[in-house]
Parts: sequence; structure tokens; C-alpha cells
Amino acid sequence: MAEEFALDLEELRHLQEITKRPRILSLLTSEIRNLEKLSSEAASSARASQIPAPISTGTKVSPVINYSPLASFSWDQDNEKVKIYVSLEGVDESKIESEFKPNAFDVKFHDIQGKNYRCAVVKLHKEIVPEKCKVLVKPKRVIITLVKASKANWLDLHFKEDKLKPTMDKAKDPMAGIMDMMKNMYEDGDEEMKKTIAKAWTDARTGKAADPLSSYR
Repeated sequence: MAEEFALDLEELRHLQEITKRPRILSLLTSEIRNLEKLSSEAASSARASQIPAPISTGTKVSPVINYSPLASFSWDQDNEKVKIYVSLEGVDESKIESEFKPNAFDVKFHDIQGKNYRCAVVKLHKEIVPEKCKVLVKPKRVIITLVKASKANWLDLHFKEDKLKPTMDKAKDPMAGIMDMMKNMYEDGDEEMKKTIAKAWTDARTGKAADPLSSYR
């Protein structure tokens, strides 16, 4: 698989070097980035599969901690901060584990009447300033304060993808995406681009690759 990605990247970079149309160049650049990411993931997966299993030394492994999610909570905001209110009683401040990132947070509450709870958002609506965020424990609730990186009104706590922005179908075969892109390039490209694609076409007929443009000849 990694070898196939490398060959596809080489061909796409060749097309990128000779194309002159801005829209085609943008399509090629985007597809090259996607393939580079997939190639990197494939290489990492291959390396991981080659790592030998660790030899047991008899050391005790720490038990996995199970958390009950706190999906239900309230929040409000002003221009500078977002405050999240979690209804929990008996919280020990010394048993709270919190992690704040520029676009996410994860707060874990341990040993509350024999249970562990977790309040987390994996991708926030907008960025925050991690070092300024904090957790405040009250008798019957916990307040998580997020400091906004920029003064603005948040429409939601969670990030939501712009529906008008095209997204890559992850379930789709990445090779099929290249085929679709090359069809569009053939239709919109100049004569030099069409000649280049025609060469790839000829290679496909020799059995090196599937013909992506058979329906356009």
C-alpha cells in the first residue's frame, strides 16, 4: 500500500509542476496533502506491526479506569470566557485531573461515591487559552472556566463543520478520489494538461493502472 501511495504522489507532483491553471493547481495540492497523510499513516501502521510484543517481566499493570461521561451540563459566556456548570456533589479538588488544549478540554473527577466521571469536548467551537483555564469546585457543582483566545460570541460549545465546505469522504477509496479529480482536470485543463493526462491514459492501457478516463474518450 505504501508503495502505491508513493507512485501516486510522484505522478501527482509531476502534474503539479506543469499545471498553470490556479483551480487545477489547488485541486492537485489538496489531493497531494491527503495522500501524504494517508501515506504517513500507512507507514506508521507498518512500523507498529513490526514492533515485537514486550516481554512480560512480572510487573503489575495499573487497572484501566472507567469513567461515566457527563454529557449533560449547562454553560454560558461573555466576550472573554465560557463557563461550564457541572452538577456534582462530593468532589475532592485533589482528585481532579484536568487537561486544556487550544481547541479542547478534558476534566476527570475521581472517586465520587465509588464512581469516576468525565466532562470533555474533543473539539471546541473556537480556540481557548489553555494556561488561563481553570476548574473551581463548589459544594454542589463544579465550574469549568474556558478563556477565549479571541473576543467573540460562540454559537455553540462544540465545533460544527461548515456544511458548505466540501469534505473528503473517508469511507471512499482514496484512489477513487484521484480518479474523480483527474476526470475534472481533463475536462477543465488546457492542451498541455490534457496531453499529460493522455499519457497516463496510455500507461493505463498497458496494464500499469486502471484507466480513470475511459468514459471521456
